Amino acid sequence: MSDSASDSAFLARVRSPKPAAPPAALDDDATLHAMGYPRKLTRRFRAFDNFAISFTIINIISGIFSSFGFGMNAGGPRILVFGWIAVSILVLFIGASMAEITSAYPTSGALYFSAGKLAKRHRGAWSWYTGWLNFVGQVGGTAATGYAAATFIQAFLAMQWPSYQVSEQRTVLITAAILLVQALANTYTVHLVAILNRISVWWLLIGMVVIVVALTVLPEHHRSASFVTHFANNTGFTNGLYGALLGLLVTSWTFTGFDGSFHMSEETVGATVNAPKGIMRAIGYSAITGLILMLALVYAIRDYAAEASADAPPVQILLDALGTGTAKFLLLIVIGAMLFCGLANMTSNTRQIFAFSRDGAMPGSRWWHSVSPRTRTPVKAVWLAAACSLVLVIPGWWSHTAFTAIVSVNVVGLFLAYGVPIFLRLRLDTFEPGPWNLGRWGKPVAAVAVVWIVLSNVLFMLPQASPITPGSFNYAPIALAVVLVIATVWWFATARHRFQGPVSYGRPDEVAAMDLI
Repeated sequence: MSDSASDSAFLARVRSPKPAAPPAALDDDATLHAMGYPRKLTRRFRAFDNFAISFTIINIISGIFSSFGFGMNAGGPRILVFGWIAVSILVLFIGASMAEITSAYPTSGALYFSAGKLAKRHRGAWSWYTGWLNFVGQVGGTAATGYAAATFIQAFLAMQWPSYQVSEQRTVLITAAILLVQALANTYTVHLVAILNRISVWWLLIGMVVIVVALTVLPEHHRSASFVTHFANNTGFTNGLYGALLGLLVTSWTFTGFDGSFHMSEETVGATVNAPKGIMRAIGYSAITGLILMLALVYAIRDYAAEASADAPPVQILLDALGTGTAKFLLLIVIGAMLFCGLANMTSNTRQIFAFSRDGAMPGSRWWHSVSPRTRTPVKAVWLAAACSLVLVIPGWWSHTAFTAIVSVNVVGLFLAYGVPIFLRLRLDTFEPGPWNLGRWGKPVAAVAVVWIVLSNVLFMLPQASPITPGSFNYAPIALAVVLVIATVWWFATARHRFQGPVSYGRPDEVAAMDLI
């Protein structure tokens, strides 16, 4: 071959290189390798997909419809509306601090991984407690969301067929069926989960618009503009301020699960930027759309006392304002939103189990962090998440109070898990931020986030109704104490000898050779 022919062939190869992974994917892998982990999961989540999972878990329709009745009795419209605005802003501080940490440590381990990296001392202990609080909180969230969906499904069935008998046993059975379907969906490729989460975003947005338009256009009468300042305290406590503070929990209950974007970062393209943006967008869009939905429900209230004391106050509002036919249709939208919420919750839960097991922190870790060679998903972790959620649901067969007692640690566990790495980042002067960061505002924002997390967790554990009876008792402190006692005994008995926090599988070049994809 002539020299000119050789040069032409070389130039052709340079101009038409072999297909390669996108630069973002290469950067993502390099970041993961630098943290000491090989790539085992497929990167199929784009920016929208990452946002979608947190937006779906926050789920304004599910959150507001599940807790609106509590807010009607703890502060009324004044706290439902203005409390929503205030708490949404405070949650944005939490989200911003978490997003900054996400950009620095974009891994499925998320909260427990970053806690181990940000701690000055006792990294294993900080990581251990954060991981177990996150695990229990997420399992409780999956169980509670499935149970809520089953409750609303039974409400729909009773409206459709008046002879249908609602029972606790049927609620548990329907919840078990829901968990089974959600586990099957998570068993298949992450691409399927991404598609379902994209659908869920539009289901939520279009569903919210349909509900708001129906409540705005169809009722013959609406409350006056000043009704938004109406205050009600039916908690049984005479102190109105205390009742109002309890009402702030409505918004806090809704804004949980946005760590889903963090947990999915190993499956997200451009994770150092897209995962933190996913957190912030999910909170911001949920705050705006949730406020619109809240106002629509508030101004559609007719008989305040009767609707506030109903078994499902928002459902009663729909019935009184729109009639049975329209109410049933809108209830299907609510049920769909809850099912999507549970699916995304289980996905996030599964990735936390996968990562926690990868670092050897769970019994049978070798099982739970394995990945299916066919689907590239942690299938065994999926079924562990489903099984643990079902175990929490089973006591509901005998008593709704028993079920509430067990899953009451859901929100407390999650917010404490959120708070630990943010608190540790606040104490660390040598924090190295990622591409998405708050600059000089990092510490002030983290300080506000930690203060609100502490205050809101105190509210979560205080009595929420008077008189205090076995049925009205707030079991969150007991559930949290049980989790912490078990984690502490386990830590000092065996775990502290074998778990020192997130592990490294070797140098970046060594772990790169272990990539399974």
